[in-house]
Amino acid sequence: MAKLNRGRFSADVGADGKVLFLIGMRFNQLWKFWKWIPVFNAMPRMLIELQKNPSLGLVGKPRTYLSGRTILVLQYWESFEKLEEYSRAADNAHLPAWRAFNKNIRDNGSVGIYHETILLSDSTVETVYGNMPPFGLSAVTGAVPAGKRGQTAKARMTGKSDDQPILEPY
Repeated sequence: MAKLNRGRFSADVGADGKVLFLIGMRFNQLWKFWKWIPVFNAMPRMLIELQKNPSLGLVGKPRTYLSGRTILVLQYWESFEKLEEYSRAADNAHLPAWRAFNKNIRDNGSVGIYHETILLSDSTVETVYGNMPPFGLSAVTGAVPAGKRGQTAKARMTGKSDDQPILEPY
């Protein structure tokens, strides 16, 4: 079990240039399992490959979430350049899976895929974690007491410490 950070913490600075990458799939036609199983099986192969070789650019541990018919994998990357390089490299697991999807499924509607790429910056990222183990960005950059970055979301986002919390911080 992960060590719990008791109290309020924020991700330490260090987000500049890192990428939050959300990727996943949606089971549009559950009964067509022969269509979505190859897509479903491709992601674990990629995640294993990325975790075994940190030089590819994945930082921290990816998190996988299931909501109804949709699977979401939350990843942090060293940079957009590393993410793009990985996605296009013929000797990595992603490109063959991408090609197979386009050849076998493409637009038939049986399964959906998506990704969202968000470039992070210390000046545009605000975080707070209450009584949580290292999670999200703090698992990548480290956690510091929230007061070090500011007691309110506005203070952590803008760097202005004159904003007063509505509730007493803990």
